[in-house]
Amino acid sequence: MEDPPDASSPENASILCPDFHWGFATAAAQVEGAWDADGKGESIWDKFSRIQGNIIDGSTNADATRAYDFYRGDVHLLKRLGVSSHRFSLAWSRIIPLGGKDDPVNEAGLGYYSNLIDELLHNGITPFVTLFHWDTPQALEDRYGGMLDQDRYTQDFERYARVCFAALGDRVKHWITYNEPGVYTLAGYAAGVHAPGRSSLPGRNDPGDSSTEPFIVAHTELVSHAHTVKIYREEFKVTQKGVIGITLHGNYSAPWDKDDPKDVVAAERALQFEIGWFADPVYGSGDYPACMREQLGDRLPHFTPEEKALVRGSSDFYGMNSYTTFFVRHREEPADINDHKGNITTHDTNKAGVSRGAESATTWLRSNPAGFLALLHWIWDRYRTPIYITENGITAKGEDTWDPTDAHWLAIPLDDTFRQDFFEGYIGAVAEAVRNGVDIRSYFAWTFTDNWEWAAGFTNRFGSHWIDFNSREKTRYSKKSATELGRIFEHLIGKKNGDGAGSPKSPVYSPASPISLAESLPSDAYNSPRSPRYSPSSPPYIPDA
Repeated sequence: MEDPPDASSPENASILCPDFHWGFATAAAQVEGAWDADGKGESIWDKFSRIQGNIIDGSTNADATRAYDFYRGDVHLLKRLGVSSHRFSLAWSRIIPLGGKDDPVNEAGLGYYSNLIDELLHNGITPFVTLFHWDTPQALEDRYGGMLDQDRYTQDFERYARVCFAALGDRVKHWITYNEPGVYTLAGYAAGVHAPGRSSLPGRNDPGDSSTEPFIVAHTELVSHAHTVKIYREEFKVTQKGVIGITLHGNYSAPWDKDDPKDVVAAERALQFEIGWFADPVYGSGDYPACMREQLGDRLPHFTPEEKALVRGSSDFYGMNSYTTFFVRHREEPADINDHKGNITTHDTNKAGVSRGAESATTWLRSNPAGFLALLHWIWDRYRTPIYITENGITAKGEDTWDPTDAHWLAIPLDDTFRQDFFEGYIGAVAEAVRNGVDIRSYFAWTFTDNWEWAAGFTNRFGSHWIDFNSREKTRYSKKSATELGRIFEHLIGKKNGDGAGSPKSPVYSPASPISLAESLPSDAYNSPRSPRYSPSSPPYIPDA
């Protein structure tokens, strides 16, 4: 595989259409905090994070980055960066605290999201809204096991979606039902390292069955997604005129030995187990890949004819989250009953000793633009559906040791060169794929600020803004990648009637004009009814031990 030209290469000038969406992606459970504020109910992550040993640094998501309190200031930062769009998720238990179809709606929770959407639109930023980003209401888990009960869960999810469409759909034109359903199932119901923490793997003492439950839950997600899309299309789309789809995870799999037919087949099988598991029913045949059925048998649920017809074609776009590439080698031994990958092994180097990419601060995540380009083509060739890249990003070594209060860092943005290079390579792959005929319509970087990264707590920093997690206000400091991303898209996006990135309506800041939170924020941008006014120039607040 050969890396594509960098995004900033001259040949990529104006390669993207003027209405291409770009910005950052976030998730409610990772940024909002205010876990029990203003009537919010408990989510499975609220509970899971408070169980000792579940989160690597012992943290919880109780405060996260306090985006619930500081959303106006965050939107102001997004505007200054010149983003065209912003992707975020709704916390189901903030809107319906107990989650169920007959449970009361929390108007304060709906009001928060309505205000956030209005703030984005007021600043010229298009909202992309995700209904579910892994935070099931704990009450539904307690009542009937959550997604393990397809019938009851689907009715509850349908009602939740209807409430959101009715209250917010007049302004939201881009909906996503589920974020990465495969990661939710495998981490939460196979490995048990994510909420709700179910696993039968050796060494775990959790309830559950890793050989069956992930596939049951995945089936529930697909069917409930399709029912929700049907509701939107039949009851709301005509008047609201939006689009709706699902976002799937998936990294590229390349053969460990490209000259070994078994490794070539294994790499393709790995892609089908990871991506085709969800994408084939929605965008392809309407059923699970044959290689999954061959290995899993009846442990893989069967679609009824009605479900198959409902699920197939139930997404207006292909929502794509992707981060890295693995080398894949076949196994001669029979698959273990708890195998979810297609009876393969993954490797950091191939047979020739070539690395799968430069190392980040996260063990599994390495930078490989060539693999990303290959995956874009694989998805397009297989499904022929417009692609919305809804997450893509990386961590960088050494960011935990930064001291942004040092005079040197106060003068310039934090220089995250590794992340900037990642964006050049991966967005360069987007440009190359578009040049080759792949229909790509958005790119959302993961993520806007460092945040609470699930079981990794505050130890993985993916953000283009550095967060002082020890400060009461979760103080934000710009990294250079935040402004570099705008410069890249100013280069890539064609202009339309003088508008677009870099125009007076949508300013892009050059590396020579760093963004400082202390500069010209609206006087009440970080006001919160629950906290003192945010003051970027104040000394950091260190909580008592």
